[in-house]
Amino acid sequence: MTQEMKAATILNTTFVRPAKFYINGFSNIPNIKYFYVFLCFVYIMTVVGNVFLLSVIYLVKTLHTPKYMIVFNLAFIDLCGSTALIPKVLDTFLFDRNEIVYEACLSYMFFVWFFAGLQSWTLVTMAYDRFIAICFPLRYHSIVTKPVIAAVMLLAWVLLLAVIGCMAGLIDRLSFCASLVIQSFFCDHGPVFRLACNDTSVNYIIAYIILTAIVFVPPILIVLTYVCIAIALSRIASGVERLKAFKTCTSHLILVAIFFLPLVGTNVAVMTSYIHPNARIINSTLTHTVTSLLNPIIYSLKTEEVLTSIRKLYKNIRLRNRLKNRCGPFITHVLTK
Repeated sequence: MTQEMKAATILNTTFVRPAKFYINGFSNIPNIKYFYVFLCFVYIMTVVGNVFLLSVIYLVKTLHTPKYMIVFNLAFIDLCGSTALIPKVLDTFLFDRNEIVYEACLSYMFFVWFFAGLQSWTLVTMAYDRFIAICFPLRYHSIVTKPVIAAVMLLAWVLLLAVIGCMAGLIDRLSFCASLVIQSFFCDHGPVFRLACNDTSVNYIIAYIILTAIVFVPPILIVLTYVCIAIALSRIASGVERLKAFKTCTSHLILVAIFFLPLVGTNVAVMTSYIHPNARIINSTLTHTVTSLLNPIIYSLKTEEVLTSIRKLYKNIRLRNRLKNRCGPFITHVLTK
């Protein structure tokens, strides 16, 4: 038996599971600490903005509609997704803690991709809501009901839980006998499984399935939805009515553009040409973080229903505080009832 055959036999029979990985993103970038400070600011504002939006939707009963069930779901996903990613990124790079335990790396990978997938398909659900509202306005309240939206969102959670769980679980079958340095800003799936030294063909397949399901299929469905919406709007005689109907879609279109354009652009550039690793990492970081910050701002400032609800909620709080100060605990007890 030759030396090469002996080495191949040892490689095939020895399974190596590392104790730790080393995350090595943001290398050789000048003044990168300012970017970490920016991410810290983004995370704080993301938490404040999404908690505020969740609170407004929960407290104002007029917002307890199927449309705002989707918005509530998106705000919750943004909050969880940012919490899964940004604090660990800051801990890794700002405080130079590049080591991550193997099991923690798989959990990190799962949660980042899981919430990114949920965000993607929640935007598809929003497009479905706008499609029914504009193309079938008379049947909207019978088609888009709370049970239907709850079932759609639950289906997305369950399917993505299964698929992303399978993706992370398949890493566990790999043997890592060479480099343990992950060239990304988190335990990303691609950079991790490419470090393995045994067969990774199944991992390549699941990677393309997830990339297609999260990055490419949702924007295609959204574009098709808006083509149908455009056709329906073209049949409306009045230009004022067309503009009024289109305005109900602007918040959603802004969210779609912010989320999908950099995500699709980066992945297409990686697959078709060369993009500098630092440019890819920074672009991916901003896509995963800034979108969650802008979602509540867009829905607070661009949606008249939310703005009106915020004003009413503010007036009610002020009125309650005035009555509490003037009339004492009795009025407060009555108001709380």
